[in-house]
Amino acid sequence: MFKWQFAKDYLLHRLQAGNRHGLHSPFVYRLVDEVIYDFKPKSVYAEIENYRKQLLHDDSEITVTDLGAGSHVNNNKQKKISQIAKNALKPPKLAQLLYRLAADLQPANIIELGTCLGTTTLYLHAAAPNAKIYTLEGCPQTAGVAQKGFDKTGAKNIQLITGNFDDTLPPLINELDQLDFVFIDGNHQKQATLDYFNRCLPKVHENSLLIFDDIYWSEGMKEAWTEIKKHLDVTATVDLFWIGLVFFKKGRMKEDFKIQI
Repeated sequence: MFKWQFAKDYLLHRLQAGNRHGLHSPFVYRLVDEVIYDFKPKSVYAEIENYRKQLLHDDSEITVTDLGAGSHVNNNKQKKISQIAKNALKPPKLAQLLYRLAADLQPANIIELGTCLGTTTLYLHAAAPNAKIYTLEGCPQTAGVAQKGFDKTGAKNIQLITGNFDDTLPPLINELDQLDFVFIDGNHQKQATLDYFNRCLPKVHENSLLIFDDIYWSEGMKEAWTEIKKHLDVTATVDLFWIGLVFFKKGRMKEDFKIQI
């Protein structure tokens, strides 16, 4: 049922989504033209994808603690790192899009909910090397693999926080003056997603960007995305099917866009 509904949602999105042409918002046109559709290869891509290849060939096993909605692929507790790398890591196309979004914004701080094995974290670090990155992971052993990767690649300014997001996210938000860039990729359930969104709201500002992963993961996630789009503080959203971008730029007419990638 899941696969059929997901495929249906994807085809519907393809039919409804546009591209850079016909966009009447200068802000979104520039975002699509210069960032989302910037498909030129970059040297950093090869470096991080080399790390991904190492993970894909690592058959050592770890015990996975799943505190969220689980996986549609494999819910066994004992998993090979290679299996996790194959099924759970963001694919290169999407991870590189996140890189370009962070590189364009140049945030002072980044929060990532859902470290997994750390490849997306490394992309974000490469995009904004001066940013302080806080990456949150619920599974201790998965976090351990990610930390080894950060150490191996020499990535700095990354603070890896392990534990239930309900326990680790609120104090982190409280200690920051503002939130610049937040990527929410964890606990894919409606209420949890809305809770994360609402926790972030008091600290967002004119240039904040919130990114929600897997907005078509389930009926609950689709409902959460719809509620987020309707919120009065949200002035623009960009639905890329795999992820949703949320902006808070004041003085703009509220608009929602669906873009093909």
